[in-house]
Amino acid sequence: MTRRSWARDAEVLFAASRRGVITVAHLEELGVPSRTSYRRCRPAQPWQRLLPGVILLRTGEPTRRQLVEAALLYGGEEAVVTGLESCRRQGLKRAAGAGEPIHLLLPARLKTTSSGCVLVERTTRMPTPVEFEGLPLAPVVRSALDECRRLTERAPIRALLAEVVQQLGIDPAELSTELEKGSDRGSALPREALREIGRGARSAAEAEAMALWHRTGLPEPFWNVRIRDEHGCHIATPDAWCDDVALAWEIDSFEFHFGQPGYAATLKRNNRYAAAGVSVVQTVPSRLRSEPRAVADELVSAYRAAAARPRPPVTLAGRRE
Repeated sequence: MTRRSWARDAEVLFAASRRGVITVAHLEELGVPSRTSYRRCRPAQPWQRLLPGVILLRTGEPTRRQLVEAALLYGGEEAVVTGLESCRRQGLKRAAGAGEPIHLLLPARLKTTSSGCVLVERTTRMPTPVEFEGLPLAPVVRSALDECRRLTERAPIRALLAEVVQQLGIDPAELSTELEKGSDRGSALPREALREIGRGARSAAEAEAMALWHRTGLPEPFWNVRIRDEHGCHIATPDAWCDDVALAWEIDSFEFHFGQPGYAATLKRNNRYAAAGVSVVQTVPSRLRSEPRAVADELVSAYRAAAARPRPPVTLAGRRE
């Protein structure tokens, strides 16, 4: 392609790009002077600059995929996508937040720094990438922990790790092993969350519930175990079960409204509890965060009330799989 023909053959330029994303250096190889590339990124011109040396051959809001392609072109051939972006592309059902960066891993010897929407982390422990739809991604276990190490609050760390375990089928032991392989930086909160998950939490809400329970001073309950009545019939699988007093704690996943999916099943479950003489505390997830002290007080009161009546003849049947 000559230096003049590129202007008449935009399709050729687009074909040489990654979904419309291309570097200024590559454009120069195709005959487009760098000064021309940058000039065409000015207001009212047909292109736009996404990152230093990286251009989108059109105007308008770039797609998330185009931003990922731009990040990889900016990072170079050894760049690997990690963090939430990698987890999401490998199956995690979580929408991208506004302004969420694209987290890249690069070898420690490189000098590339973060810029714009790209968060660059240089490391001596480059993972073997998993290729998905043409993108080099860090394995889910590494990606999740790379994200967690950046977070400073317990709740989002618990939520992410619980989702990875529940949605993607990752063994908590794999996460713990990977966490120990890395540096100690940012590892304390993920380690605490993994201990909670190892004790039985299957969701973010259950992990938060475990943390709240410890504030009550009550004996440690069983988490996610099946219980049966005196005839051996299944009653329920409560989120938390105090076997000494036959008290169940349910973290219900939605605010109750008639006609909502699952409401009828919840009524049947509660009727089975009542028929077996089991005391139940029901809490919606939002109260774990908005009213933790009130919820803790309710649990203490319910435990004392359950302890004051004769224990019904219910038995443990094993942990939920």
